[in-house]
Amino acid sequence: MRTEAAFSFPTPVRFGADVLDEIESDLRRFQIKRPLVVCDKFLTETDAFRLLEDALKNTPTTIFRDVHPNPLEADVSGAAQAYQAADCDGIIGLGGGSALDVAKVCRLKIQCSDFQLQDQAMLERGQWDQLPPFIAIPTTAGTGSEVGRSSVITLESTNAKAVIFHASLLADLVILDPRITVSLPAKLTAATGLDALTHCIESFTSPVTQPLCDGIALEGIHLIAKHLIQSVKNGSNLEARGGMQLAALMGGIAFQKDLGATHSMAHPLSSLCGLHHGLANALCLTEVMRWNSAKQPGLYRRIGLSAGLNVIDLPDPSADSAAINWVDQLIAESGIKLGLSHYGVKQEHIAPLAQLAVKDSCHLTNPISMEEEDFRGLYQTLL
Repeated sequence: MRTEAAFSFPTPVRFGADVLDEIESDLRRFQIKRPLVVCDKFLTETDAFRLLEDALKNTPTTIFRDVHPNPLEADVSGAAQAYQAADCDGIIGLGGGSALDVAKVCRLKIQCSDFQLQDQAMLERGQWDQLPPFIAIPTTAGTGSEVGRSSVITLESTNAKAVIFHASLLADLVILDPRITVSLPAKLTAATGLDALTHCIESFTSPVTQPLCDGIALEGIHLIAKHLIQSVKNGSNLEARGGMQLAALMGGIAFQKDLGATHSMAHPLSSLCGLHHGLANALCLTEVMRWNSAKQPGLYRRIGLSAGLNVIDLPDPSADSAAINWVDQLIAESGIKLGLSHYGVKQEHIAPLAQLAVKDSCHLTNPISMEEEDFRGLYQTLL
């Protein structure tokens, strides 16, 4: 792998160790003189934040650090207000999917203060041609939010996660510097890496026709098989960290095709029970895979091939089992213990979780159609 590269698909991306050091020239290119940095309060104490501070030493900067782990509507409004109060002229999103989602979508509120996140009709008919320029710097390798055109925000009115989707939300530049992720703890490295894996698997197996996304998803799985455990066990390995950054980005591109039932189960686990999104995906993934493959044998053969498994001559059920067992083993090696009850989920949560899951749109592109009772049964099995 080359140590440095530049490409666009369609978001311009600069990748490589030390590329963050060039950010002030990037700001000049976008005519940003007073950026707002959007992050969470924990990130400001990290090496990743200090790397950005050093790179912005000649730039007056305002920090909005109030993003929640599962971002709220109030986070979006707060970031927009901070931007306007400091007379900023551009946004830098620094963090995982939560910070990047808030950084992306707060620009809609900056252009139009009356915009409501749940107003899909206004979003679609609006002319969003005056959004502030936006540079995305992911500090995790998981969500792929840096190349996404959507944000997932919990609404105050319903306490449900809303997906705000529009092409104008794409970043103007993505900076992938492996140094940024070196200090990420092993547990978060694992959870975010398995989030990327879920994106790749669910997008590939979605029945929507998008062959470009299919190819990207399979290569993302290959990179995760090669680099995830190294990233968890040896966080200073820049090659592994960089490989996972690329895999996460590929997962983010691939799931523009769509996702599946794992995400419909994970979203309520975050909004109702407070689980980290990547962890929630990891806890649900293989049980959903088993459920799907029982009804559509052979669904996961190419997942196994991308992971390097010798499944090409196996019968469909055996190929599926090998791929699912590989994912289970990867989760175990990453240090994540399966079982929702270990993370505070209780029997009384099952019914409301299933009710929220069936309302979540991701499962509409699951390879097998699902009903509320199916979700209830899966949550029960996972408890």
